[in-house]
Amino acid sequence: MEAALDELYVTPPAQFVARRAEMSAAAKTAGRAEDARRIGAARRPTLAAWAANLLLRSQPEESRRLLELGPALREAYHALDAAGIKELAEQRRRMVSALSRQAAQLARQAGHPLAPTAQQDVESTLRAVLADPEAADRWAEGRLEGALIPPSDFPTGTVPATATSRKPTASKAPTPSARTRPKDELAERRRQRQEQLDQARRTAEEAKQRLHDRRAEQADADNALQRARDRRDQAEQQASAAEQHLRQAREELQRADHEQQEAEERSRRSADALARAEREEHEAAREVKRLSGRKR
Repeated sequence: MEAALDELYVTPPAQFVARRAEMSAAAKTAGRAEDARRIGAARRPTLAAWAANLLLRSQPEESRRLLELGPALREAYHALDAAGIKELAEQRRRMVSALSRQAAQLARQAGHPLAPTAQQDVESTLRAVLADPEAADRWAEGRLEGALIPPSDFPTGTVPATATSRKPTASKAPTPSARTRPKDELAERRRQRQEQLDQARRTAEEAKQRLHDRRAEQADADNALQRARDRRDQAEQQASAAEQHLRQAREELQRADHEQQEAEERSRRSADALARAEREEHEAAREVKRLSGRKR
């Protein structure tokens, strides 16, 4: 079952719905109703998500290194390790660039080249894998349905100021002054704006996912409509062929009726001729008998 789902999610999106129906029907025929239900519930991935799944399956070693880089980068960032952040961020940049190119090449070789927006979604997914453990786990399953978005506080490679300017602090914090209060207010406003931005991004991602779901549903409906149209065309062809056979059968019946009538007429004439011949033969025999008796 798991292998079947893995195969399904590296199937190009244009062929996903047909392949899903085929696999679900096969599972149902084999008596695996639950497997058929799970396969039927699988959602078609976007082109970028499919390319990311294909990359994971086709390049396992490079994908493993990317998954291992994420925890190291996050640890260095949270520890404010300036040297570690700089080195790992450069490694991150090279790996994301190289893997996104590989994903584009794999998609192109499969006959589905990535548009620039899809290429950007692949890069966004790889950055999210490095920044978010949950995103990394989702990608590692190889069954993404949509592109992933990195969190807003993902390290871009710039070393945080606190990592280079940390100084020993006194055991007692300084008393807030009138000068520090505006800074606190500014920080609060920035925090609020960041929360609003995060919420807007979450809302946008949810809307994007809903759009993806609706498009997938529309594609399913279009495929179902096309199958119905194909069946109708086939039925019309069969009906047309049946009508043609019926016309031919009727013509054959008419010819058979005509031949039967002719045969009946010939039979009637032959019977009349036979009756006349029998009468003539009988009369001739009587005449022979009569003449024979007169001679004696």
